[in-house]
Amino acid sequence: MKDGGRGRAYIGSFTAAGGPGIVTAAVDADSGALTALSSVDAVPDPAYLALSPDTRTLYAVSETAEGAVAAFRADGDRPEPAGPPVPVGGNGPTHLSLFAGHVLTANYGSGSVSAIPVRPDGTLARSAAHVLQHTGSGPHGPRQQGPHAHQVQPDPSGRWAVSIDLGTDSARVCTLTDGALVLHKETALRPGSGPRHLAFHPAGSYAYVVNELTPSVTVCHWDGAEGVLTPLTETPLLPGAPAGDAYPSGIVTSPDGRFVWVATRGEDVLSVLAVEGERLRLIATVPCGGHWPRALTASGGSLYVANERSGDVTWFATDPRTGIPRRAGSIGVTAASCVVLG
Repeated sequence: MKDGGRGRAYIGSFTAAGGPGIVTAAVDADSGALTALSSVDAVPDPAYLALSPDTRTLYAVSETAEGAVAAFRADGDRPEPAGPPVPVGGNGPTHLSLFAGHVLTANYGSGSVSAIPVRPDGTLARSAAHVLQHTGSGPHGPRQQGPHAHQVQPDPSGRWAVSIDLGTDSARVCTLTDGALVLHKETALRPGSGPRHLAFHPAGSYAYVVNELTPSVTVCHWDGAEGVLTPLTETPLLPGAPAGDAYPSGIVTSPDGRFVWVATRGEDVLSVLAVEGERLRLIATVPCGGHWPRALTASGGSLYVANERSGDVTWFATDPRTGIPRRAGSIGVTAASCVVLG
């Protein structure tokens, strides 16, 4: 919690589409409601954000052709830049995370993952980023002619980093050795599925990969000791064939590990799935509260959805028994891309 016992939410947006940059909002501890406090337009297209473990530093990727990451002091109601943006050595970074004293970025355009050292004070080192280039392709011609890294994040143990590549239908498990990303193992996923993001079960033994090119989730076993991801089953996200566009995006697990929630753009719904061992079971789909839901965040009994094209962030109260979200409110944020809670 921040000053006065209030939590904070940080909302990214696409400035090229008129977004305000990074919006800070207060979070009501009881209802989960958001109240906008400020915005800062310091880097173009801050598509994804991440907080340091002590919540004092906020990091943002700039999803541009040049590709950069920036650090901000997050002690007050308005994040302040903590040094100039640092190039990531890749094109179009879409995601970032903190891992082993570094910021990692997934660079969609160039199909690579970068590691940028973090100084003890949370600022970014100006040394050149180390880049691990992905290779490969998939059967979906327009979207899979080459690699497209979409997400990179640490596993629950903090020993491994896992990158998800939509263009190569695969997940790559990596380590950091002397500041360099080293590939440990690549896991093939179903050809043409177009994996986008991964969420780990709180217990750490399963991981759920949401597929963008086919609306489904792949359940995988995760061996944290050996750093091995093994696909097991696949579950559809919709009760029938989509009426038009259907591009899944964000995925989160409930804090108690009983449910998985996934947003699907085009259909503009949230899918509620029950965790049943090695399988997921689709319980229901509910409207996402806007248009083109790009990202999901869960905290306590609340679920937050960044709706890019309708320009808002909607929050839901989740039923602890059924997992079904109930819309509770929203705030306007043009071209919203993600929500991070601190």
